[in-house]
Amino acid sequence: MAETGYKVELGERRFGRFNRLGMQTLALREIKRFWVVWTQTLMAPMVTAALFLLIFNIAIGPSRGDVMGVPFLHFLAPGILTMTVIQNAFANTSSSIVISKVQGNIVDTLMPPLSGLELLMGYLAGAVARGLFVAVGIGLGLMLALGVVPAHPLVALGFVILGAILLGGIGIIAGVFADKFDQMAAITNFIVTPLAFLSGTFYSVSALPPVLQALSRVNPVFYLIDGVRYGVIGTSDSAPLLGAAVCVSACVAMCTLAWWMLRTGYRLKN
Repeated sequence: MAETGYKVELGERRFGRFNRLGMQTLALREIKRFWVVWTQTLMAPMVTAALFLLIFNIAIGPSRGDVMGVPFLHFLAPGILTMTVIQNAFANTSSSIVISKVQGNIVDTLMPPLSGLELLMGYLAGAVARGLFVAVGIGLGLMLALGVVPAHPLVALGFVILGAILLGGIGIIAGVFADKFDQMAAITNFIVTPLAFLSGTFYSVSALPPVLQALSRVNPVFYLIDGVRYGVIGTSDSAPLLGAAVCVSACVAMCTLAWWMLRTGYRLKN
């Protein structure tokens, strides 16, 4: 029989090749996950942020006076925006992995020829996209309702993206560790929420006692909120460059751990 000259490709992955199509497909899946239920994943956080601002304004706004040279609501707004962004970025990656593990279809993500880096980038793309949608929605609301125009918009955008990456990476780690929804709820309630609330969201850390100030300054979320605050109102409790260095370092550390988990299949392939 004469040879046809055709060569059959079995789709084997060559060393060093980047599976862009696979990574883009995973990223699109993660984006579609929150987009199809946008009233829950996008609209609800915006409404919650608006309620925070309304309640604080009614409760203590008129008597609080200026903070760091700006009205109290203007000071509060960047913290609430950042808190909302990081909570949603964490929820996007952690819920995706936990739901897949509970439903038993995590194998659909692990079987395709995707490296640990490609899996990490795909999951983080969904977290960053969700965080940016929420940030843009809240930011537009602040401009319309309070007249808040960002003093350094690119700085604010950079810290928002860093926050989404950091909490997206932590969400991957939490999703890998958690086997049930109650375990994920415990991580959210006892780790993520305290990190967000005790990081200068509602106050300036300069008003805290020295011990609490020192504790706040080892929390990377403090630098995220402080960086966004600098980008929005032009003032902050710490140097923006220091905050950027801390946030980038935290992102590298968390994403490296998440990459290792995805690459080795830790607690995923059992």
